Amino acid sequence: MKQHLPSLLLAALAGGASGLAQANDYPTAERVLYVQECVATHPGPQYEMVSKCSCALDALARELKYDDYVELSTASKATTIGGERGSYIREAPALQKEARRYRELQSKAEKGCFLGAAVPR
Repeated sequence: MKQHLPSLLLAALAGGASGLAQANDYPTAERVLYVQECVATHPGPQYEMVSKCSCALDALARELKYDDYVELSTASKATTIGGERGSYIREAPALQKEARRYRELQSKAEKGCFLGAAVPR
């Protein structure tokens, strides 16, 4: 039995991971881009920030279906467009509401994953 324990443990972990991947239908490329942007925004030790940023995206994925994530994050990013092109977005109440919701969800996710907070020693 002891000989098979590592194989059983590995199989259980793989099965759990595949269930997680199915639950969060975000494309891998989108996940990578989010984590890269997050790491650039939150300087710190590389491995730690990658873990924390991945945690934040997982938290967002639990709150939002991928299509909703795309819509809300696009609205949020679009509010930073300067000039006349950006004024359409900045002046549209529905888009402002979506951008605000995304920023609130993102802030909650980041707080839950200890991004931007000093880690107690």
